[in-house]
Amino acid sequence: MDFTPTEDRRLLAETLDRFLADRYPFQHRLAVAYREPWHDPAAWGALCGLGILSALVPEARGGFGGQGFDIATVFESLGRALCPEPVLPALMALRALMPTGRALDDVLDGSRQVALALFEGDGGIGFGQIATRAERRGGGWVLSGRKAVIYGGHVAAELLVAARHDDTLGLFSVSAGDARRLAYGMIDGGGAAEILLEATPAELMIADAEAVLGDALEAGALALCAEAVGAMDRAIEMTTEYLRTRRQFGRPIGSFQALQHRLVDLAIEREQARSITIAAAAALGTEGQSRAVSMAKALVGGAARRIAEEAIQMHGGIGMTWEAAIGHYAKRLVMLDHQLGDADAHLDRLAAAYCGG
Repeated sequence: MDFTPTEDRRLLAETLDRFLADRYPFQHRLAVAYREPWHDPAAWGALCGLGILSALVPEARGGFGGQGFDIATVFESLGRALCPEPVLPALMALRALMPTGRALDDVLDGSRQVALALFEGDGGIGFGQIATRAERRGGGWVLSGRKAVIYGGHVAAELLVAARHDDTLGLFSVSAGDARRLAYGMIDGGGAAEILLEATPAELMIADAEAVLGDALEAGALALCAEAVGAMDRAIEMTTEYLRTRRQFGRPIGSFQALQHRLVDLAIEREQARSITIAAAAALGTEGQSRAVSMAKALVGGAARRIAEEAIQMHGGIGMTWEAAIGHYAKRLVMLDHQLGDADAHLDRLAAAYCGG
């Protein structure tokens, strides 16, 4: 099978790479990623103006992409630039909204930000522990419960909430202004939120939403795998350059064979991560989607942690300073493993699927 990017995807990657190189140099990221609103609203508008969100949606729903390789193309570029813009929550919200038939124009152009409120406390990535309840009241619905770690929830005008009605898991739309919201910055940059729902008015979007929510979760996990591959690329490039220029005992430390071998090991880890991400991208939209995405997330998560640790160790103490970009890449790589289920969670998911548990 030929995995060479199509001309459209190649142009998309080149356009996004140029934009991020111009608008998101490292010092700019430091200035916006760690202070409220934990991203750059002007850059967000420009990013959406490029049609980046439209690349995540099929043509039938107003976009021009929506396949696994379109998602991977966008997020690999975001990972290389360490971009904290809330593209992941937009992707997951769009995947949840597509089956509803609702017009997506205001989401695609960035004027209305929507976030998917799925997880609760330490409930993991399974849906069995979702306890938020939906009840009919008058002619509508109200929700009660608490949602944790809502990516993009800090800037969202609308929340798509997974809640139970009777014995069914549904998807409901809630105005963010009607919920009690605690916004905060994450350790690796960017923002998230917790929300408390107390008889909060809601609109039922999808009565039985488990399959739709599963698809949104898996598309998000694929995106994180691609983002990790991009961040690995840049971390290895930076480490290679450091080994070429840092001198000890009168010569570059990169000339020492032990460090060369360690660098080769990192490159092998990255290529394995890239290969399994390609496999997951190819499987998106097929019967094997869930299995392929969990396999990718499990392998990529472990590789991301190892590359982060090795890159910091080979940089030495300077890699731990705030001003050193490699430390921020390392933090992001570690956190990419934990988002939307870490390696252990996805291995458990695979074991349950294979063993019928």
